Amino acid sequence: MVRRLNAFFGEPERPQKTTVLDSLIETILSQNTNDKNRDLAFRRLKAKFPDWHLVQKAPVEAVEKAIRPAGLAPQKAPRIQGLLHWAQETFGTLDLDFLCAWPEEKVLETLTGVKGVGVKTASVVLLFACQKDVFPVDTHVHRIAKRLHLIPPKASAEKAHEILAPLIPKGKALSFHVNLLRLGRTICRARNPACKKCPLRDLCPSATTLDEVQVTD
Repeated sequence: MVRRLNAFFGEPERPQKTTVLDSLIETILSQNTNDKNRDLAFRRLKAKFPDWHLVQKAPVEAVEKAIRPAGLAPQKAPRIQGLLHWAQETFGTLDLDFLCAWPEEKVLETLTGVKGVGVKTASVVLLFACQKDVFPVDTHVHRIAKRLHLIPPKASAEKAHEILAPLIPKGKALSFHVNLLRLGRTICRARNPACKKCPLRDLCPSATTLDEVQVTD
């Protein structure tokens, strides 16, 4: 699957390294929205508050206003400020890059103890900020893994991480994650998937069923 997706989409280049805190906040902003809205909200937040300490101390309403393009601002603003307060109180700093030197399991356990930070968010931090070989399961990956019968139909996102992690070839977490995102956004969509165009069609037990659903709709 990894080879097929690389051949179809191209092998992705690793994005520019970011900080742990930036990655955490970007991923919180990305929840239930698209990349364009996430990026706009993140830029607005950084423009309004050039230092994360200013976000920590700001009225929550001001943070909500800055991140409104990402949606769910009344939920995301307190989570972001809660994360900043947690970092300061726990470690005495907002620079969390030292976490990248920790064992991956310890980072996952530590970060998922913060309200609003789930295993997907912590895994994204490990993959992109820490450049570890960790495979995050977002909504696209979760959906595709179910359709491919890689995970049970009722497996939670947390369970999906546990099941999929040992299946990913060593060193391929980044390329497989990014290309599954591409597949989910362009072909294996939640509604009206374009199965006939899919490079994994012959490996997918759901392809015929999904094609039949499209015909009858």
